[in-house]
Amino acid sequence: MRLLFITSNRLGDAVLSTSVLRHYVETFPGIRVTVACGPVAAPIFKAVPNLERIIEMPKQKRGGHWWKLWKSVVLNWWDVIVDLRGSATAYVLPGWKRVVLSGNDDSVHRVEQMARTIGLEKGLFPKIWIDPKHQLRADALLPDSQQNVLAIGPSANWGGKTWAAQNFVDVIAQLRHADGLLPNAHVLIVGAPNERDAAMPVINAVPEHQRTVIFGDEDLLTVQACLERSDLYIGNDSGLMHMAAAAGTPTLGLFGPTREENYGPCGPIAAHVRTNMSYEEIWASGATWRSHDSLMDSLSVDKVVAAATTLFARKNGNQE
Repeated sequence: MRLLFITSNRLGDAVLSTSVLRHYVETFPGIRVTVACGPVAAPIFKAVPNLERIIEMPKQKRGGHWWKLWKSVVLNWWDVIVDLRGSATAYVLPGWKRVVLSGNDDSVHRVEQMARTIGLEKGLFPKIWIDPKHQLRADALLPDSQQNVLAIGPSANWGGKTWAAQNFVDVIAQLRHADGLLPNAHVLIVGAPNERDAAMPVINAVPEHQRTVIFGDEDLLTVQACLERSDLYIGNDSGLMHMAAAAGTPTLGLFGPTREENYGPCGPIAAHVRTNMSYEEIWASGATWRSHDSLMDSLSVDKVVAAATTLFARKNGNQE
């Protein structure tokens, strides 16, 4: 049985889409998988069970990337073609069953929408498969497993949804304090390669021997293995936030100018906290996508620490 799985260019959307891929991998053991996606997202699929091929689809003029994909797969017969980018490609390829996502439904979370598209009543949690090589690398990057690890995602691909660096510094200090949630925890700070400079105040606030910093200098599956080793993740709405939730790590996503009801972290222990201003209020205030100024100022440090404390209690089977 062969599956052609067409998914997003963007990392966060691709992570959420693994909930669909997980359904096919777990429902049909031995299914052979080909994944087509953007170059940024491609590394998270490298350890998918029975993976035959990853086809990277960098965008080209006049939809050339779709023509390239068609040429790459048209000579194969596909038992299932899943197209979560809503193109016409699935209809012009030889196959038995086709599933095509048509547009976004803002009334539900993206994971729930994708689940309905493939006929499920409830979505599965996203999952990123890793292999022993990346687990060993994570062990080398992080301290002994007896020490807690606090993972922080202080950056994002757009300034509007990026909480101020000093706020992250203050949260880290409170959580790592002797009477904090994770006393003296090792700090894992992660982000994209072009986001390191913006995160430097956070990086510099943690002594070098007490931190691990990854901004594009490790494989994404190594990052995933590090997130699986972490005890708590706090970060802006980003692909790394979704990776942390998929790792099963208690994940707190910070939201302001994006919709948590559609893009909140989705995992066994995940939650979100948003600005005091609602999504609608932020955009009614004159905010614009062209500006990179933060739209997260009405989210306080105390509110984040309180939400993190409540979330962490769930890890230990407590409810507050």
